[in-house]
Parts: sequence; C-alpha cells; structure tokens
Amino acid sequence: MKTLEHLLFAAGLGHLAILCASALVPRVLDWKGELARLHPFLRRLFWVYGVFIVMVIIGFGALTILHAGAMASGEPVARSLCAFIALFWLARLAVQFFVFDARPFLTNAWLVAGYHVLTAGFVALVLVYSWAAFLPKF
Repeated sequence: MKTLEHLLFAAGLGHLAILCASALVPRVLDWKGELARLHPFLRRLFWVYGVFIVMVIIGFGALTILHAGAMASGEPVARSLCAFIALFWLARLAVQFFVFDARPFLTNAWLVAGYHVLTAGFVALVLVYSWAAFLPKF
C-alpha cells in the first residue's frame, strides 16, 4: 500500500508542476493579443474559466498531497475521488487528441518537448488515480 501512497503523493506534486508549466501558456499563445479582439464579456469569461480550472487542479494536488494515505486506503469515498480525478485527466487527454490541434503552436524544440512531457504527465495521472480507484487493496 505504501507504493500507491507514494505514487499518489508524487501525483499531487505533479498537479503543482503542471500548473507551473501552464503558467507559460498565456505568453506562448499570446493571450493578451488574441483575447484583446474578443468582446470584454467573453474575454473575462475566458479568464474566469481559466481561474476555475487552476483552482480545481490546485485542489486535486492539495487533497492528494495532504491525504495520499487515505486516498490509497481503498475506502469507497477515496476510490470515488480517485476515479473522478482519473476521469478528469482522461477527458483532458481526449480533448488534447481529438479536439485541439496544438501543432501550429509547437514552434520550437522546447515547446515540442514540453508538450510531450505534459502529455506523459497526464497519462501518469490517469494511471495512478485509476490504480487507486479500481484495483483491489493489497
């Protein structure tokens, strides 16, 4: 059980790392210039959605860091939370692969590498939280 607890703790830290990488997105995608063309209401709506997503990711990371042991316990509420977080990141991957085409923005080797590292991180989160949600206790 300790292995799963350690993996969950690392996953919690991974959420914070994802946020650090995501902090670069507004500059890389020129949100200031691109969003300036939108109606002020839509511009604010876009930022509000972004802030709420950041808050959710902070919440996932904080809950996991603070309660990795409980989340690894196999209790029903822990399994449900882990299943929800796994589904969140699985949906994020689905959007990445089937909705968005990031290729026009991957303009240098650093951005390509970052894209692939983040993708691997999202896959790792799905795997760790799925393990905690669906595999039997040891």
